[in-house]
Amino acid sequence: MQDTSPIDIVYLWVDGEDDQWRLKRQQAADALCQHSHSAMARFGNVEGRFRDNDELRYSLRALDQFFPDHGHVYLVTDAQVPAWLQTSERVSVVDHQTLIPHNALPTFDSGHIESYIHRIPGLSERYFYLNDDVFFGAPVHASDWFFEGGFYVTWSDDACVPGLAMRSDDTSLENASRLSHQWLQAKASQPTPGTQAIPRRLDPSYAHTPRTFAHSPRPMLKSLLFALELEAHDLFARVRSTVFRTWDKPTLVSDFVLRWALAHGVAQLKDYSHSHVSTGDADMHAQLKQLRNAWGSLDFFCINDTTDDARHDDPRLMQVRQTLQTLLHSPSVFETPSLTSPVRQLLG
Repeated sequence: MQDTSPIDIVYLWVDGEDDQWRLKRQQAADALCQHSHSAMARFGNVEGRFRDNDELRYSLRALDQFFPDHGHVYLVTDAQVPAWLQTSERVSVVDHQTLIPHNALPTFDSGHIESYIHRIPGLSERYFYLNDDVFFGAPVHASDWFFEGGFYVTWSDDACVPGLAMRSDDTSLENASRLSHQWLQAKASQPTPGTQAIPRRLDPSYAHTPRTFAHSPRPMLKSLLFALELEAHDLFARVRSTVFRTWDKPTLVSDFVLRWALAHGVAQLKDYSHSHVSTGDADMHAQLKQLRNAWGSLDFFCINDTTDDARHDDPRLMQVRQTLQTLLHSPSVFETPSLTSPVRQLLG
């Protein structure tokens, strides 16, 4: 029977320019011991990880345009609210303090934060989890992302992850691939009893693929996350101990959950037409041009802020905003109409 229940949307969002938040971040970094500093992942505390370049506004415009029948929208934030956000019955701001235990705060690791989002009160069984730099690019049909009892995933276009041992000089996603392999391999010889809702026995045809998953809208099942929170409690405890992203406690939701689901038949691979722009790349201008040329033929795209410690007025970031305004110029129902539009901001 086809599931016609609403599909909610969950975003993580932060305004890295907020003075109070910056002070909190600096105090947290100063309080880290030497071991914690050395364990920090590559790019674990750079400006680009926390910068708000208006991506959320445009991601919501894409959501409004391509998936108007979505369910409730939840914005998970750290005592912040976008200045332009329109009060609505369709959107809720979820503060870290209402979702994450007090003794685990503050945390600036998205992998830590996202490990709790399935606990949002009232969240639907099926939901999409998006970072604010991920955008739908075509009309969303539930059957393109979910099947009965499961969901679809897709690989990134990055090169294969080399080796199986975790490395301190690699990214969190690369180490997440390795950690998932280690955990699944160790558990393969100890299958747990299955349940009707979530099968637990490893698919005998499953083989580890040393790749990372695409920066995409993440279709998720709430019941699966609650089940994995119990089954992989050791991994959840590790990632929930971080203040900043660390190389040896990588993200779970963007790799392990997806890989476990593949290994147990809860997920299937699917090819989507997509684009990934890295703002710190030397050919970023060409990547944005390709994105504009491909507009209308993409299922989703990501504009990943890799300018690291660039200033907010960096020309590359301004070009990103101009591109997004060109592609997604119509305000969404989530924006307060009285505030200055992005176009006027760009024109000064």
